Amino acid sequence: MKILGINGSPRKGKTTSFALKQALEAAKTVREDIETELIELGGLDIRDCIGCNKCREPLTCSHDDDFMRLLPTLTDPSIAGIIIGTPVYMGTMTGLCKSFLDRTVMLRRNKFTWGNVVGGVLAVGQARNGGQEITIQAVQAALLVQNMVLVGDGPPPSHYGATLVSGVEGGIENDETGITIARNLGRRLAELAIRIHS
Repeated sequence: MKILGINGSPRKGKTTSFALKQALEAAKTVREDIETELIELGGLDIRDCIGCNKCREPLTCSHDDDFMRLLPTLTDPSIAGIIIGTPVYMGTMTGLCKSFLDRTVMLRRNKFTWGNVVGGVLAVGQARNGGQEITIQAVQAALLVQNMVLVGDGPPPSHYGATLVSGVEGGIENDETGITIARNLGRRLAELAIRIHS
């Protein structure tokens, strides 16, 4: 059973990567056979969907870019859960995250490849109320049309997903509340993935 973390930040290995690692490490504590993998989209060539509908044919696209090279990982049948992470840019997800999610339309058209996969979302903002919740909901909308099963961070506090702050003194590593919520999200996602996929 595998849980993917997908980092939609153009800044590879920074705060959103840190947050996703917290969630993935917590997911692995739920059961010993859970494998995790972090995909960093930063630095990859992922072009915008152009609505050409070529992907109505199974797993084909007009673009020959890094998204196409990610397909073996994204279509692995052992995937039981996916956590999408993004920083907040201008009140929502990054352009890179949106481009990636738009391109996953081919998975929807390929017999809902991610159907019944458990999905969770985390967002990192500069401030505590920096647009994280609306960003999470925007990503969740893209996951819902994939026929995924969405979770929040579980109790406590049981909200939309994990919201973290990079602008605290000392950086995201000192956002104890955010780290706790990210770990809650990882555990909650893994627990439901086990119920659905075992």
